[in-house]
Amino acid sequence: MRNLTNVPKGTDKSVDAATQAIEIGLGGVGKHKKHESAEKHVSGEALYIDDKPELQGQLHAAVGQSTHAHANIKSLDLSAVKAAEGVIAVITVEDVPGHTDIGPVFPGDPVLAIGKVEYVGQPIFAVAATSHDLARKAVTLAKIDYEPLEAVLTVKQALEQQSFVRPPFTMQRGESDAAIEKAKHQLSGEITIGGQEHFYLEGQVSSAEPTEDGGMVVYSSSQHPSEVQKLVAEVLAIPLNLVVVDTRRMGGGFGGKETQAAPWACLAALLANKTKRPVKFKLSRMDDMIMTGKRHPFENNYTVGFNDKGVIEGINITVNGNCGYSPDLSDAIVDRAMFHSDNAYYLNEAKVTGNRCRLNTVSHTAFRGFGGPQGVMTIEMVMDDIARHLGKDPLTIRKANLYGKNERNITHYYQTVEHNKLPELMDSLEQSSDYQARRKSINDFNKQSPILKKGLALTPVKFGISFTVQHLNQAGALVHIYTDGTIHLNHGGTEMGQGLFTKVAQIVAEEFQVNVDTVGVSATRTDKVPNTSPTAASSGTDLNGKAAQAAAITIKKRLINFACEHYFIDESGVVFDNNQVILSMNDKVMHTFSFAEFVQQAYMNRVSLSATGYYKTPKIHFDRSTGKGRPFFYYSTGASVSEVLIDTLTGEYKVLRADILHDVGHSLNPAIDRGQIEGAFIQGMGWLTTEELMWNDQGRLLSNNPATYKIPAISDTPEDFRVDLVPDDPNREQTIYNSKAVGEPPFMLAISVWSALKDAIASVADYKLSPKLDTPATPERVLWAVESMKAHNKTDKTA
Repeated sequence: MRNLTNVPKGTDKSVDAATQAIEIGLGGVGKHKKHESAEKHVSGEALYIDDKPELQGQLHAAVGQSTHAHANIKSLDLSAVKAAEGVIAVITVEDVPGHTDIGPVFPGDPVLAIGKVEYVGQPIFAVAATSHDLARKAVTLAKIDYEPLEAVLTVKQALEQQSFVRPPFTMQRGESDAAIEKAKHQLSGEITIGGQEHFYLEGQVSSAEPTEDGGMVVYSSSQHPSEVQKLVAEVLAIPLNLVVVDTRRMGGGFGGKETQAAPWACLAALLANKTKRPVKFKLSRMDDMIMTGKRHPFENNYTVGFNDKGVIEGINITVNGNCGYSPDLSDAIVDRAMFHSDNAYYLNEAKVTGNRCRLNTVSHTAFRGFGGPQGVMTIEMVMDDIARHLGKDPLTIRKANLYGKNERNITHYYQTVEHNKLPELMDSLEQSSDYQARRKSINDFNKQSPILKKGLALTPVKFGISFTVQHLNQAGALVHIYTDGTIHLNHGGTEMGQGLFTKVAQIVAEEFQVNVDTVGVSATRTDKVPNTSPTAASSGTDLNGKAAQAAAITIKKRLINFACEHYFIDESGVVFDNNQVILSMNDKVMHTFSFAEFVQQAYMNRVSLSATGYYKTPKIHFDRSTGKGRPFFYYSTGASVSEVLIDTLTGEYKVLRADILHDVGHSLNPAIDRGQIEGAFIQGMGWLTTEELMWNDQGRLLSNNPATYKIPAISDTPEDFRVDLVPDDPNREQTIYNSKAVGEPPFMLAISVWSALKDAIASVADYKLSPKLDTPATPERVLWAVESMKAHNKTDKTA
């Protein structure tokens, strides 16, 4: 690659911040605190489900998979499978004692195929054998006769045939068609947005152990243990109180384990129930990639009308989600793509339509951002297209269309964008990144450089925080204080490396003003906190943190009441501070106890030191029949600037620098928040540049292993990577300690990389044309877009 590595390195602020975090040390809310399992992760001592010692008589599971995208099963001969070495049990759907459909919201997901198959890789039967390898070998011996059926394998086919997993839905405000027609300028465009493999470090795995009362203990790498509990109970036809699901940690989830951890837990439980022996089911990496859903690919289009300043006056957007063969979570995912089709921009007269296309592929599922990124991409393309049409800097167009105040702060679904600081945030990043000077420098560079071209883009993010399904916005927690002053915490959130357990422990420590290391967090278990919501939608800390705080406040109130009654003082005279309880009267200190001493006194005086806590998100509502409401409690915002260098002869490129400014409100843990932002940006960059899902014309996934699917490497990290949090600016809504969610919103900051690539490509045609650049923007696609610009130049000269 030409000179792409010979770029001076800048200051990496994120590395400096990480070092500073270690130096600052430990503490409660607002302090840098390392992840509670960080040392275990590094040393290898952290136990995942596959690390658990085998139980006596434990078996291993595997499934026989469909080799057709759509076919009737004419006959199924499993005699050779049953006779294979090590095989103890074989089951088909006829052996399921309870429910056979395990669809998480809507029906459509059979636990094993029922008479027909609907994607390549669909489980048809399951095997339990004495080893993992013997189980996998046995399933290959099945003899299956298929009657092939027509398969729908593209979004265009699905639209032509009206093949949907759920009905289309439209959100509309005003008369967009008329507004577009009246506008001085009109444009139309379309974009194909690729999917993304979750590629978590720990694959899908579950272990099921029968209990003496006919129940089941399930260890599942799941973001939603309560759903696993419910579905296992339903397939076994037993009450929920006979099923316990335990999740200590996951080696990554990203949404892929929100619903799609359940099938493997159900199959392990079914086999364990049949054999009366423990059964573990872990998917190999290739099987995992073939049999589990991805981020939804989308094919979106728009028609827009705008004025000479680039201000949008009317717009129609259609988002077409490739949902795969079943509903899974696609209804809500396409809804969120529709909600976020405005991103950070005011769309006065607007119509957004969402189609949930049914294809004969694996059912796609939740992935960080939950459809939001696919919605944001379309409007960011619109901003670039308007800018090139008018001959303006795309940043100028973005700023002209930002949500403002008064009338220009209502979304197309009629939620008011309150406490909006997007204009100030973007102005701040524009200045701190030295955008204008770099823009001029890059324009000069591109005029002098015929082969290498640079690009620059500044893009914003506005992301709604809450589950769009209202009942999921609730959480519970359990807190115990022991007589030595240590605290036990359990809540419904799951730990997948994002630091949730650390943050919630900090919250409890803050309430009692004790050292956070005295708070122990145990595995998420359905027998401790019931009916939990998934750890998703960036709401893990918001919900579980508030629930844990409520439990802590209940115990703290009891301790204060005890102090008042026992020592004859007022509530104002009881202070928790620095691992101590200080009792005063008339501003005179009467007693000072260590927290442990005071807790011991309370116990001896029969004060309950255990409490549950509960929280539900206020204010949210949405009327789907009218397309109006407040689906989000608040918005998280941020912005990023990316600078890239491309080789116009090969399409190869490099991200030279990225500047990020993100608002997390009053940060609970700046070190963890910064890490989330860095990781989300790189993961988003992978989605938009290198991670390409490929199916052949028979519906078989070709990018099914690490050799054929490229996630970002450390070398893809921008050489100059600057990450800053908005200086402490508490959330105006009453979130936990006025913080803001940080899990998903930063993912969309990586869109600035895609826009910067388009900017570099546009320079080939002197910025007169907006290049078409579908994602992932691989070097091949970049090269094709460059060639298109060159062809445009030749046409202009000929004309």
